[in-house]
Amino acid sequence: MDLSQALLLFVVFTPGALFGALALLWLAGYVPAERVVSRITGIAFAASAAALAVIVLRLAFTGSDRVVARFGNWFAAHQYEFPLALMADRLSLPFLAMTVMLSGLIGRFSATYLHRERGFLRFFLLLHLFTFGSLLAFAAASFDLLAAGWEVVGITSVLLIAFFDRRIPPVENALRVFAVYRSCDVGLLVGVFAMHHWAGGASFVRGLPALTEAQGVIVCLLLLLAAAGKAAQIPFSGWLPRAMEGPTPSSAIFYGAISIHAGAYLLLRAQPVLVQSKLACGLVIAIGLLTAIHGTIVGRASADAKTSLAYASLTQVGVVFVEIGLGWTWIAVAHVMGHAMVRTLQFLRAPSMLHDYHQMHSAAGGELAETGKHLDELFPERFQLWLYRWALDRGHLDTILDRGVIEPLMRLSNLLARIDDFGTGGALKRRREPVMRLTSIRPGSD
Repeated sequence: MDLSQALLLFVVFTPGALFGALALLWLAGYVPAERVVSRITGIAFAASAAALAVIVLRLAFTGSDRVVARFGNWFAAHQYEFPLALMADRLSLPFLAMTVMLSGLIGRFSATYLHRERGFLRFFLLLHLFTFGSLLAFAAASFDLLAAGWEVVGITSVLLIAFFDRRIPPVENALRVFAVYRSCDVGLLVGVFAMHHWAGGASFVRGLPALTEAQGVIVCLLLLLAAAGKAAQIPFSGWLPRAMEGPTPSSAIFYGAISIHAGAYLLLRAQPVLVQSKLACGLVIAIGLLTAIHGTIVGRASADAKTSLAYASLTQVGVVFVEIGLGWTWIAVAHVMGHAMVRTLQFLRAPSMLHDYHQMHSAAGGELAETGKHLDELFPERFQLWLYRWALDRGHLDTILDRGVIEPLMRLSNLLARIDDFGTGGALKRRREPVMRLTSIRPGSD
């Protein structure tokens, strides 16, 4: 193993190792001081950034286009194998650098923002775990390992949405996001299975496996389902404002910078297969365009700064999807990098931005220039009122999913449960068992 491979392993696994070490200390009953946690976090991300810089310099000097670190197979059976390999190339290196830099920035910001917060250590544990999952997904040399990092990112996102678990709304919204994630992640899992079944592998070290036109369309549509769910594209955009229940630093790094762009990265990795299907490319463009329009309209009717920024992120990611569908790979990558940096800073500055706005509003005597006048000229007043009501309900997307998908599935699940219960005689058994009434138990009674 040469230096570049060792440095790549260091970059990816350092956050995971820190998560494991801090978690074991917490389980042992020792809670490190805030200063210790923040300094360890800063040193780790600074070292990772330096390691990435060395990898880039070595690639430039040697003329190589990638670094691949292999460390065996998870398992292998007949023609099927699950390779454990990491790869840093022209596509993954910008995403790796973005993740390390912004995670370090959020760690430094959070040391002050969450000072004396009850869940300070818990936040940093989840920050390291999220960073590990993101780096694993971006550096994976196969869709198998990418799916593993993808799942780690998903679960940490949900746990940070429910960070303030003493209130009911954060927990409810986290469960809603978890349901959307799990429903859409089926596309990634089935898509990887289809690649192995049809082509015998899902590694992209030597290029994606060869598929027929019909097989390529199916795989692309499955991956598009997963990407749309993770990136909150239509019709799954309803979970994004719910994710704003988490702390502002997690909102900045997840839904403004890294997590929301994971879907775009998945499509960029699958683009060699994607460009072979006009149907799949057309769907990517259509979904991105509709999401960009939806995010623009709903964002203008948002009542708080974080939700408005969330829909602004949604709009830009929709445009990125359009660029990917058109085959503009490097324009999409540059767009992702720029958008991630700007949106993270906007989320972090949101509280002070509101303070500055109120000061400006007061200094101007309560009279600031109105925006949106061009819409008044484009649309009649009656249509504007309808559009405003539509935007207030966020495009009715949650209502459509509830009534068209969730409720029918719940009814079907309940029906199957009753059929299974009837077949196993569970209902008869429960009728014979004694029932303890909670009302009969009083405080102080044995």
